[in-house]
Amino acid sequence: MKLQRMNRRALTLGALAVSGALALTACGSDDTGTKGSGSSSAAATGASDIKCDDAKGQLLADGSSAQKNAIDAWVKAFQSACTGVQVNYKGGGSGAGITAFTQGTVAFAGSDSALKPEEVEASKEVCSGGQGIDLPMVGGPVAIGFNVSGVDNLILDASTIAKIFDSKITNWNDPAIAKLNPDAKLPNLKIQAFHRSDESGTTDNFTKYLAATAKSDWPYEPGKAWEAKGGQSAPQSSGVAQQVKQTNGAIGYFELSYAKDGIKTVSLNTGASAPVEATTENASKAIAAAKRVGTGKDLALKLDYATKAEGAYPITLVTYEIVCDKGNKADTLPATKAFLNYIASEDGQKILEEIDYAPMPEEIISEVRTTIAGLS
Repeated sequence: MKLQRMNRRALTLGALAVSGALALTACGSDDTGTKGSGSSSAAATGASDIKCDDAKGQLLADGSSAQKNAIDAWVKAFQSACTGVQVNYKGGGSGAGITAFTQGTVAFAGSDSALKPEEVEASKEVCSGGQGIDLPMVGGPVAIGFNVSGVDNLILDASTIAKIFDSKITNWNDPAIAKLNPDAKLPNLKIQAFHRSDESGTTDNFTKYLAATAKSDWPYEPGKAWEAKGGQSAPQSSGVAQQVKQTNGAIGYFELSYAKDGIKTVSLNTGASAPVEATTENASKAIAAAKRVGTGKDLALKLDYATKAEGAYPITLVTYEIVCDKGNKADTLPATKAFLNYIASEDGQKILEEIDYAPMPEEIISEVRTTIAGLS
């Protein structure tokens, strides 16, 4: 399965490079005044959804590291088509992104959690006559990666996961783990549990799952900041994944696209008839059942972390692009809309499933497209 994902990434990047190069030729044709040739070339390459319009200049953004791999793929294709725009997405974590947005230093932010009421109020200071809104754009499972010598498959339930990450289960041959994995040769090895050191929407979603499904074993309020006892920390999803990869006995959580280079992932015993793997397909089943809780132009969703539906992976996050509904800066608004229009387009969403993310269901992304069109 991991090899298939690596092959899919290679094919996707190659396709992006080809379509980007051809789209660049198409934009050049428009510049020379040969009207019509640009749009036909773009359509032929599948890049017809990249419309540059009046986009130009530098577009600064920051936030969710969980979506960083998706943003990188989108930026590659977008900048190839729209040569007058430079998109710089820092990926410093959801907390950093929201702070940068409410301070007015970025055009948009990425967050794996919807804006809190106090953050919406703070956004009104930078959104002249408007406020920050949540646009669901990227979905995917929060995978639990592990590195235990001699163990290729691992099944855990919410209670056991909670105890591991709260330092109540400290060894891999613990009876609770052995009961869930009767066929595994679990070693007498200390558990090294890694969590995020920075404020993170990934942590928020992971702890919401634990709070919803293992409350008696997880006495902490869910949130972006880690509160449990013990364990070790690392910055961003990439940092946690790297620690798991290089540490025998390690376990950690991160977006599925970071579970690469041999990192194995836990299957969850949710109470369904069979353990559920962390896959984009299984995440999509959970996202499709989400309820909209945002009002007005805000499209925030509520996920059911305690679902026992067959094949639904419950530790699933939705990453939002946060932008002003009104009062966006005039110099970056054209580029912001052009980029957001592209990533919400059919072509933009198709890229996601090739790099271990889950596209938004059609009924959700269609609302996102309408909302982007009305940004001012």
